[in-house]
Amino acid sequence: MFAYALHRLRHDELVRRAEEERQVREALRLRRATRHNAAPRNTEAESHTRRYRFTGAA
Repeated sequence: MFAYALHRLRHDELVRRAEEERQVREALRLRRATRHNAAPRNTEAESHTRRYRFTGAA
């Protein structure tokens, strides 16, 4: 009986830990999505304007 009780305690702890990790991942995903959607949108792509800021050395 002791082995079964120990098994149940370990199982329950693993289930709780997995649920906490899922909640953390979900919160991070939502935070990233919110930050992405809140970013200002420019009509021109910034990556192209920043890429060639300085000319190469001759």
